[in-house]
Amino acid sequence: MQIVLFTLVAAALYFFADWVLRTLEARRGAPFPNRSLLFLAIIMPLALIVFKLMEHLGPGM
Repeated sequence: MQIVLFTLVAAALYFFADWVLRTLEARRGAPFPNRSLLFLAIIMPLALIVFKLMEHLGPGM
């Protein structure tokens, strides 16, 4: 069950980070040149924070 929860959260983080990146690009009016690096810079801290919270809050995680 734990792996299913982590997978669902990872998918949600992916779509959220993609939404943030698309919003930033829409405000800028053009795609960023290093889009994948910016995506990584958005999703990595989010993943580390959320997974650490899940580890501390969930019993047996």
